[in-house]
Amino acid sequence: MLEMWVEFFEDLEFVRGRSKNTVSAYRRDLLLYEEFKKTKKSIGSYYSFLNENGLSNRSQARAISSLRTYLKFLEKNDISAPELRELKLPKVKKTVPKSITAEEFDLLVRSAEGKNEDSTARNQLSLYLMFGLGLRVSELIGLDLESYYRDEGTIKVLGKGGKERILPLNNLLVEQLNEYIDKHRVNICADQSIRSLLVNEKANRPSRVDIWRWLDAWSKRAGFKERVHPHQFRHACATSLLESGANLRSIQILLGHSSLQTTQMYTNVKKKQLKETLENAHPFSNSSLLEADFDQD
Repeated sequence: MLEMWVEFFEDLEFVRGRSKNTVSAYRRDLLLYEEFKKTKKSIGSYYSFLNENGLSNRSQARAISSLRTYLKFLEKNDISAPELRELKLPKVKKTVPKSITAEEFDLLVRSAEGKNEDSTARNQLSLYLMFGLGLRVSELIGLDLESYYRDEGTIKVLGKGGKERILPLNNLLVEQLNEYIDKHRVNICADQSIRSLLVNEKANRPSRVDIWRWLDAWSKRAGFKERVHPHQFRHACATSLLESGANLRSIQILLGHSSLQTTQMYTNVKKKQLKETLENAHPFSNSSLLEADFDQD
């Protein structure tokens, strides 16, 4: 076992407030490093080791970032970690986030029918919350009945690192929430001790697996070639707001980004779309306009 293994993960979870999913990701990355240590090769061979294990550039960057965080923790606790100076993060090409269109979303909502109108209301509310507020899956399944402030028309979301944010709701979301809570939820879950806003078929708080399973079924029913990824709703929400004139700071608050740099990713998406529009629609895209005949007097 690596040095200060227990202390490191206690620090991640209880001091830095990292989510369980994040802590699990660190654990997987460090277990991989522990396997590498058995080869007794120099740290310079770690990049080849990651390649041999089939990790993509992005996964390699995450694995090395996790290891660097661990090594910094060792040095903070007066344990020498010379490998830290030799490990550099690989360059990762930034890709344009996949999104869904409003038309695709409408089709998905119509395809989210359950076995009765109560489960259908829950399914559609899940989609509206992800698309309308750009919620992460962990934030969606973490919502409680008490998270919704009906009189104020707001909802409290628990984001990464346990950070709370209060988000305003538009009229559509308020109507969806009120109808679901007043008319449908009690038929899915009569147990008043269950306080989660959404409930699965077993009348418990949904898991991440539940959300993925639901999306898989609805995507197939909608006729999509690929299953819709939960994060696509988040991207769709952000880009829609940006295209409608919302400023980056507002989008940052809505999505719960700790850094404005993360939010600025969506400006790159918009620039790419603008570039494609110019290439396809601008008069200069017609090459014949650039072939003037200068031989005439």
